[in-house]
Amino acid sequence: MVYLFFSALTVGFSGAMMPGSLLTYTLQQSLKTGARAGVLISIGHALLELGLIFLILLGLGAVLQSDVAQMVIGLAGGALLIVMGIQMVLGAARGTVRIHAEDDQSKAKNYKLALSGALISAANPYFLLWWAVIGLGFIMQSYAALGTAGVAVYYLGHIAADFIWYVSISALIAKTRRFIKEKPYRVLIGALGGLLVYFGVTFIVGAFGYF
Repeated sequence: MVYLFFSALTVGFSGAMMPGSLLTYTLQQSLKTGARAGVLISIGHALLELGLIFLILLGLGAVLQSDVAQMVIGLAGGALLIVMGIQMVLGAARGTVRIHAEDDQSKAKNYKLALSGALISAANPYFLLWWAVIGLGFIMQSYAALGTAGVAVYYLGHIAADFIWYVSISALIAKTRRFIKEKPYRVLIGALGGLLVYFGVTFIVGAFGYF
């Protein structure tokens, strides 16, 4: 079990540390609301992965691999990221984004961060394809070795990598945000919004390849 856990942890880090839309969003929210953003976004991401594992075990992995599924996910996910990115860019340009002096601990905000973590992950067709192809292989190996317990150990090792990476990054950004002035902050938020638009466009362009 120890070997399985650390194998999943290592593979998890290889994915978590790659730049992408989820990391971009985590950076933006960490600047805005503080270190808790990394925790809540990781929770949403982990819950989505748990749901995917159940779907894969039910035999729906082949559906996620289909051209139709990849096309729909790419178009819808790309559109979502573009909208979010444009909102960030416009907010930065209009000066409506602000660094919160104190973290807002409202339940609604916490729920929104967790939900966004799941939605942004689901918007990435490559994330879903990874689970449908590579993740499926790891899950089957884990199940063959230790049954349901093996799948649980693999899942815990995998999400541990996400939590360690995103929470660490979020905490680092939260500590440095107090030294950032409003104008550089708006420029940074605008740049992060532009990155989300870029990721959204690449998802949509990739989706057209399935037509």
